This record gives sequence, structure tokens and C-alpha cells, in this order.
Amino acid sequence: MQITIAAMGRLKAGPERLLVERYLERAGQTGRALGLTVAVREFPESRATRAEERMAQEAATLMGVLPEGARLIALDERGDTVSSEAFAQRLGTLRDGGLRDVVFAIGGADGHGEALRRRADQSLAFGAMTWPHQIVRLMLAEQIYRATTILSGHPYHRA
Repeated sequence: MQITIAAMGRLKAGPERLLVERYLERAGQTGRALGLTVAVREFPESRATRAEERMAQEAATLMGVLPEGARLIALDERGDTVSSEAFAQRLGTLRDGGLRDVVFAIGGADGHGEALRRRADQSLAFGAMTWPHQIVRLMLAEQIYRATTILSGHPYHRA
């Protein structure tokens, strides 16, 4: 199953990018044997002057790259919070159910447009706080790696 992080905004060179790359490389190595691959797609943030217009344009961009039949999970502060074990189990269940593509969408500074929130199969939050998109991307990359280690029985995850 292909796991794609579709994110508005580009990570600049620096410690966040290095950590994201490190976790995704590890996830790729561990996930390969599990039938999981990981990719990142970055898109420039909208330059519209109104927040509603920016969110709508960014939602259209993110939804425009969804493979047919993909499950869309929106990273949103209003989403569900789940444990790392539950996150891993959900990925495993999707993979075992024959799903080919899962896309995690990270919005721009204003969040997700209404169209994307309606289209999303699930919304996921890393707590009730608002996080910068660079840190959300880092946390998601780490949780994807952690999920691969949980699914493979690797000792990285310690409950």
C-alpha cells in the first residue's frame, strides 16, 4: 500500500526536513517487507488574499492529486486522536483490506477547506493544540515509522 503525505508548503533545508527524511527513510526500509511504501508530495501554498479562498484553492490542489479509490485522511486539530498502536492497526487493516493508496493531507496556515474536510474519510489530530505544518509533517512521519515498527514487531515502540 502506498502511503502519501500530501502537504501544502515546502519544507526548507534544516533540522525539520532532515528529521522527516530520516523517519520516512526508516519507514520505507521497515515498511517494504510489510507491503508499505511512503512518499511525500509538496505543493505551494495559495497566494489568495482571503483565508476562505486560500483554503478552497488548497483543498482543490490536495484533492486533485488523490489516486482513484484512495483513502483520504485529513490532519486537522478537530480530528480524532488515536494511540500509536491504534494508528498502526488502522494502517494494517487498510493494507490487509487491499487498499492501494492512503493519502494524509496537511493543509496550509489556515487549515483545510470545507470541501476537503467533507471528502476526507477520516480526520486525525495530534491533540487539541494547533501545530505548525512543519511539525505536523515531522510528527506524522515519525508515527508512520512507528506504525511500521509496531506492525513488524520491532522493539522501537515501547508502550
